[in-house]
Amino acid sequence: MKQELRGLPKGLAEIVGRHLAAAGMLVDSEPELALEHARYARSKAARVGVVREAAGLAAYHAGEWAEALSELRAARRMSHGAGHVAVMADCERALGRPERAIELAREAQSLKLDPEEAVELRIVAAGARRDMGQLDAAVVALQGEDLDAKRRYPWSARLFYAYADNLAAAGRTEEAIRWFLNAAQADDDNETDAAERAFELGPQD
Repeated sequence: MKQELRGLPKGLAEIVGRHLAAAGMLVDSEPELALEHARYARSKAARVGVVREAAGLAAYHAGEWAEALSELRAARRMSHGAGHVAVMADCERALGRPERAIELAREAQSLKLDPEEAVELRIVAAGARRDMGQLDAAVVALQGEDLDAKRRYPWSARLFYAYADNLAAAGRTEEAIRWFLNAAQADDDNETDAAERAFELGPQD
């Protein structure tokens, strides 16, 4: 980040850097306040890619989907990189445009995404399919070599959970229970309610 801010006058770079740091610290706990900091930084340095990226992510966490999409598109143009394509696709979903989310996922097949970003994009694309009522296609969208209960990746719990959730939506209850249990076993940080979902889907006495 410091390198990208070097093109600004020193005093301005320090001010923008402080606001970006504040946005980063607050984005999970106080997303609206984080967005205020990111917007201020953007008002001072709109031509810096990392500033637009931070504004986009802060807007996403604050639920400002259109603003997030606009900022992340700008950041992507400036950096000429893959950008946060999974976040962008999720914004399209939130704005009621699942077809556009799927289109972004298709376009991203030619990009060099890191494995975690690629998995997030698959999860979003599956959600978009589900939004369109394509329940079987949503299940298929999540299948891949890493959908293996015997393997563990940093994203396994999220992937297994999403797969189970879509199986449940498609009426494949027994499989859904099994994958919710797999997700619970992979969820070392207890970030999901996978065990509870498995219990809810099971036979009730």
